[in-house]
Amino acid sequence: MANYAVDADMLKKHLPHKTEIDLWNNTCYVSLVGFMFQETRVKGFKIPFHVNFEEVNLRFYVRHNHAGEWRRGVVFIKEIVPKPALTFVANTVYKEHYETMPMKHEWIVTDNSLTVEYAWKKSRWNTFKVIAGNQSIPIVSGSEEEFITEHYWGYTKISGQKTSEYGVEHPRWQVYPTKDYAIEVDFADVYGADFDFLKNQKPQSVFLAEGSEIKVKDGRVI
Repeated sequence: MANYAVDADMLKKHLPHKTEIDLWNNTCYVSLVGFMFQETRVKGFKIPFHVNFEEVNLRFYVRHNHAGEWRRGVVFIKEIVPKPALTFVANTVYKEHYETMPMKHEWIVTDNSLTVEYAWKKSRWNTFKVIAGNQSIPIVSGSEEEFITEHYWGYTKISGQKTSEYGVEHPRWQVYPTKDYAIEVDFADVYGADFDFLKNQKPQSVFLAEGSEIKVKDGRVI
């Protein structure tokens, strides 16, 4: 997870109805996130050739007031996957913003480090690599790591007056201390001209988090 501080105004056109930007210490974040889906099931069933695959997404953070309670969630600018069937279902049924691209990854484990790299190809190969210690540590309450990893709702802009909302369940994650990272991404090519400035911007932070079982619950329309 590479986390960039941005001007909240640039995200207004992506903001779903009935949500507002969620800030941490008065900072608006956009995150580049790479991870692996493993042992994936849809309604309890494994779909052949769609069980283990990479995803890279660009997302930002929002909140929605539901009956006086703030629900903190994420909005995806774009989600990249290697399987066209995933893109078709996500975009047509759930109105998400998926795009299919060739993808690959590499995980290297040594006695004292973890190296994790994700790559995806549009006009050229884009890469995101993190080198970290191999001993995970708990996420501290009130920390930036907690803010980034603990948004348990997803929001998608369907129209100017409709938003899709769904819940996500997973245990509290742990993180690995980051030693180094490398980000070689053509943000304009992959995510559009509005995000071109990120190629020259240093992220506020870069995390490597331990994954877990995740459950995506049925959604509703706001």
